[in-house]
Amino acid sequence: MKEFFKYVFATVFGIVISAVILGILFFVVFVGMISSIGSESETVVKKNSVLFLNLDQAIIERTPEGSFGSLFGGASDKSIGFNDVIRALKKAQTDENIQAVYINVSAPNAGMATMLEVRNAIIDFKKSKKPVIAYSEVYSQGAYYLASAANKVYLNPEGELEFKGFSSNLMFFKGALEKLGIEAQIIRVGNYKSAVEPLINTKMSDYNRQQVTAYVNGLYDTFLTGISQTRKIEKDSLWQIADQYKIQLPKDALAYKMVDGLKYKDEILDELRNITGTDKKKDINSLSINDYIKSLSTEGESSSKNKVAVIYANGDIVGGEGSDEQIGSERISRAIRKARLDDDVKAIVLRVNSGGGSALASDVIWREMVLSKKAKPVIASFGDVAASGGYYIGCAADSIFVQPNTITGSIGVFGVILNFQELFNNKLGLTFDGVKTGQYADIMSSNRPLTPAERAMIQKGVNNIYNTFITKVADGRKKTKTQVDSLGGGRVWIGTDAVKNGLADRLGSFKDAVASAAKKAKLKDYKVVEYPEKIDPLKEFLGAAKDNVSAYYAKKEFGENYVLYKQMQKAISNTGIQARMDYEIRIK
Repeated sequence: MKEFFKYVFATVFGIVISAVILGILFFVVFVGMISSIGSESETVVKKNSVLFLNLDQAIIERTPEGSFGSLFGGASDKSIGFNDVIRALKKAQTDENIQAVYINVSAPNAGMATMLEVRNAIIDFKKSKKPVIAYSEVYSQGAYYLASAANKVYLNPEGELEFKGFSSNLMFFKGALEKLGIEAQIIRVGNYKSAVEPLINTKMSDYNRQQVTAYVNGLYDTFLTGISQTRKIEKDSLWQIADQYKIQLPKDALAYKMVDGLKYKDEILDELRNITGTDKKKDINSLSINDYIKSLSTEGESSSKNKVAVIYANGDIVGGEGSDEQIGSERISRAIRKARLDDDVKAIVLRVNSGGGSALASDVIWREMVLSKKAKPVIASFGDVAASGGYYIGCAADSIFVQPNTITGSIGVFGVILNFQELFNNKLGLTFDGVKTGQYADIMSSNRPLTPAERAMIQKGVNNIYNTFITKVADGRKKTKTQVDSLGGGRVWIGTDAVKNGLADRLGSFKDAVASAAKKAKLKDYKVVEYPEKIDPLKEFLGAAKDNVSAYYAKKEFGENYVLYKQMQKAISNTGIQARMDYEIRIK
C-alpha cells in the first residue's frame, strides 16, 4: 500500500511540477510576443536598395497593429493594408534610396478589386522609370495578374504559370441535410437571392446561373484587359491562349510572350545587382514593403486641421461591437457619428468591403450615413464586395465609387429557419412536449416545422424589410422603387454594370474616392484620418483564443477543404432575417 501511495504522490507531484514549468514557459513566450509587438526596431532605408514586394501575404483593408494569429496556426503575422501598399509605392517613386521594386508572388491572398488597386499602384510606380522585376517559381492566375504589371516578368525554368480562364463552383448541402434529417425552411424575396439555394437545391437555379455567368465573365474581362494593356498582347489572343490551355510548360509561357525569360533565382539576383550597382560577392540592400511602411510614419502628412475621415467597414455585418474583421453596428455607427460631430472633419469616406449580414445592423449603420450626409459630403468607396447589407450601408452616400471588378448589388432579403424534427425524433429518438400561453409563443422553434400561418407572417416581415431596403436605395440613388426593384431581387452586379444601371456613380479607386470627398468639401489642404480605431491585438487574441484553437484543429483536420467546412458552417448559422450576399465568391 505504501508503494502505491508513493507512486501516486510521485505522479501527482510530477504533474504539478510540469504544469508550473509549462506555465512559466508560456508566460515567458507570451511576454516576449507582447514585447515584440510594442518594440519594433527602426527601419533604415539604405542607399541603392530594392523594395521587396511580397504579395503572397494577406492584402487586407488596413495593416494590423500586430497579430497573435500564428500562435494557433491562424492567419500569418504577415498581412498588409492595400492602402499602405499604395502609399509606400507612391513614396518609393521619389525615394532616392530605392532603385527598383522586386515582386514575388505565387498565390496572392486578396480579392479581385484589391488586386486591381495594388496593380494600378505598381503601374503608377513605373512612371518613376525605376524598374519593376517580377519573379516566381509558380504563378497562379491572380499572381500573374499582379506580376504582369511589372517591366519584366520571369518564371523559373521548371516552374508553372496557370492561365486557363475563370470558374466558379458552388457547394450544395441539401443532400447532406436530408441525410441528417434537417429541413431548411426558407423565406426570401427575389429570384436572384440565391444565398439559400445551397440549402434547398442540388444545383444552380436558372436565375443564379444567369447572374453568376454575367459577373464571372465581367471579372474575366477586367482580368484580360489589364494583362493585355501591360503585356501588349491582344485580348482576343489571351482569351484563346487560356481557352485552349496553351500554357502547359514554362517554354510555352515564353513562346506566347506571357513572360520575358526563364530564369533561376540566382540570375534574378544578378540582374538586381546590376540595377543597383552591387558587387556580385555582396548581398543586395533590400527591405520588405512591410518594413518600408514603418519607415514612412507620418512623413509628408499635412498639418492642416481640416480632415477627411475614412470609415473602414470590413467583413460580415453583425449587431454589437464586431471586430476589425467584422462590421459591428455599434462600433461602425459610433465611428461615423464621431466623424459627423467633429467640426474638423469636413468630409467622410465609407470604405466598404462586405457581403452583408444582419438586416437590422445594416439599418443602424445606414441611419448614421443619412445623418452625416445632411452635415457634410459623404462618399462611399466599394472594395472587392459591397453587396446586400454591404450595399445597404453605402447607398445613402452622395456618390459611390466602384472598381470595374467590384461585386455589388444583391439587393434582397432572406430568412432561414432550420427544422430538426426528423433528426430529433427519428434519428436520435428525442421528443418534445410543453405548454404555451399563446398559439404563436413557440414560433420558429427548431423542433417542428412552421405552420402555414407562421410562414405567412414571417414572409410578411421579410417583404417589409425588402420594401424598406429598396425604398432607402431609391431615396439614396434618386430612383423610383420600381426601378430599384428591377435591379434588385437579389441580383449581383459587377462594378462596370453597376455604373451603367445607376447603382454606382463612378469607376474609381479608393484614392479617387478620397479626392472626390475633399473636392466636395472644397478642401485643397487636408489630412486623412481613419476610423474606427484598430482593436488592440492582445485583447483581440485573448477574446478569440477559443475560436483560434477551434480553427487550428479544424484546419488540421480538413486541410484544403477547411474553406468548404467554413461555408457549410456559415450557411447553417445564417438564421434570422439576413441582407447577405449569396455566397463567398472564390474564382479559380
